[in-house]
Amino acid sequence: MPERRKGGRVTPKAGSRPGARPSAPDTRGRYTPPIPREERVSPTWVPVLMFILLGLGVVTIVFNYLNLLPGDADNKYLLLGLVFITAGFITATNFH
Repeated sequence: MPERRKGGRVTPKAGSRPGARPSAPDTRGRYTPPIPREERVSPTWVPVLMFILLGLGVVTIVFNYLNLLPGDADNKYLLLGLVFITAGFITATNFH
């Protein structure tokens, strides 16, 4: 009966062979400093503009369905409302 090993590694470590390369760069030892707080704070106009654009979009779409805008219910007003909402979402992605 063959003798059993107690503990230890059966396969060689990665890179222990001559000429072997690690598969991914080792970044465990690198330190990434946090972003300073003054660089992360958005100006106050960013969230204000975001809520104004989102609100205008919703109001435009609702007013269109209630026939409170000039002319009958029109797809142009729906498109305008969606443009306002999209601009609000784009502004929201710039908020820190």
